[in-house]
Amino acid sequence: MPELPEVETVRRGLARAMEGRRIDGVRVARRDLRRPLPPDFEERLTGRTVTAVGRRAKYLTIGLDDGGVLLAHLGMSGRMIVDENGPDGASSHPLANHEHVTFVLGNRTFVRFADPRRFGMMDWIADGRLSDHPLIAHLGPEPTGAEFDGDRLRALLEGKRTPIKAALLDQRVVAGLGNIYVCESLFESRISPRRLAANVGPARAGRLARAIRETLASAIDAGGSTLRDHVAPDGELGYFQHRFKVYGREGEPCPGCDCGGAVRRIVQSGRSTFYCAARQR
Repeated sequence: MPELPEVETVRRGLARAMEGRRIDGVRVARRDLRRPLPPDFEERLTGRTVTAVGRRAKYLTIGLDDGGVLLAHLGMSGRMIVDENGPDGASSHPLANHEHVTFVLGNRTFVRFADPRRFGMMDWIADGRLSDHPLIAHLGPEPTGAEFDGDRLRALLEGKRTPIKAALLDQRVVAGLGNIYVCESLFESRISPRRLAANVGPARAGRLARAIRETLASAIDAGGSTLRDHVAPDGELGYFQHRFKVYGREGEPCPGCDCGGAVRRIVQSGRSTFYCAARQR
């Protein structure tokens, strides 16, 4: 599943293609995604102008000039594909396999949502009250801004008797973090993934919050990580996977230190965790 940096990369590509442009048409090939498309999906979007393309956690938000918001999630295998300078007319662009929704913009640009597994979703929020939507209301704070600091993180972890790895993957604690970037952030902050979240004190919380922000910023700058299905809307691949310190590197020497340890892999809550037991405490 695309994590926060991959979704942010997609958001930036869509913003360049869609912001300030009119949606001349919406073509739906099938409605049965993870959540069925609203019955009036096409009618609500056609004729509207895109005012802003945003992101909340791993969700894309597309604001329109009537105050409504299109909420989208890429699921496990979803992609947004931008096809600029396409043919005139919506009907003259053939749909490829697994392309379920196509937005036809006024500048002959097609934005196509392809999702082979159909775990993605799109929904319409008529009043624009994003924070009230049931998929959004429970989410924790965004981890990318300067306001996400050690004090904030420690307060979020207070009293939690689960390992820090599991706590960080809980979207109610911190929004948007996934397995890859939690492993990398814990390594950078020298914190063991086995440590109880409640036992992350002020110094460790400060290091961890900083590592999370810096790891995400570096991944966004690299266009995310291309491991399976993720590519940017223009077809470019991310390359942060070439910067991984521990993720997927079981048995390799611990990078960046002389601890003499090797990267280990354990399973926590059904997910692979990669870390250095000598470095991370």
